[in-house]
Amino acid sequence: MTTLTVIRPRPEDVEGQPILRPLPSRECRSVGPFVFFDHMLPTRYAPGTGMNIRQHPHIGLSTLTYLFEGALQHKDSLGSDQVVQAGDVSWMTAGSAIAHVERTPQAIKARGFNLHGLQVWLASPKDHETGPGHYSHHPAASLPVSDNLGVHIRLIAGDGFCLRSPVPVLSPTLYAEVQMQTATTLLIADEHEERAVYVLEGEVQLDGEALEVNSLVVLPTGQEMTLYAESDCHLMVFGGAPLDGPRRINWNFVAS
Repeated sequence: MTTLTVIRPRPEDVEGQPILRPLPSRECRSVGPFVFFDHMLPTRYAPGTGMNIRQHPHIGLSTLTYLFEGALQHKDSLGSDQVVQAGDVSWMTAGSAIAHVERTPQAIKARGFNLHGLQVWLASPKDHETGPGHYSHHPAASLPVSDNLGVHIRLIAGDGFCLRSPVPVLSPTLYAEVQMQTATTLLIADEHEERAVYVLEGEVQLDGEALEVNSLVVLPTGQEMTLYAESDCHLMVFGGAPLDGPRRINWNFVAS
């Protein structure tokens, strides 16, 4: 049986929002360009409350925010001001420096809401670390999807599963949301050198080995593997080309 690297994320709190953070960890510092993976756990906000991530800077990375429920308002030092709805992609490349805030839009804050989503950081290639900053918003309808034999895939960024996302990634990347019905299978090809699976919900096996909910599993290089859904399940598949050298992460900064 193949030995898998299994990461059980540590709990964190970001401005009152509970999260799980499997990357970075002692077991694995990165998967492809992904150096940071935050799972914003399902949270109910009462009327008049919400998430408020105060202004902070970034360098040397791109942030990608993707929500399953709720909405966030993104503002940054480039002048961007965008409400990000569930299913949209909020993509920000920091370059040499950018500052941004993410908070609950007033329209939903007043009535109360549920929030559930992910934010990941992708390290920029060395030749893009000090370039100009950039922000782009990609509505849910612009993302490619595949529905086949009970398996629904939405390609959030990069390419994979015969799909290509419009998000302007800077290196070979795979980032997909996968929903599987009971007793369905999905082949994870070896088209990307580094790959991982994060289980959001449900009972699922990877080449016969059961995966825990909220665990991140790093796949061995160069090996095709098959997911089997023992129940309806929801997970993320991600990875890409290895980083072009080691990275240091200090607070919100990533650099070679």
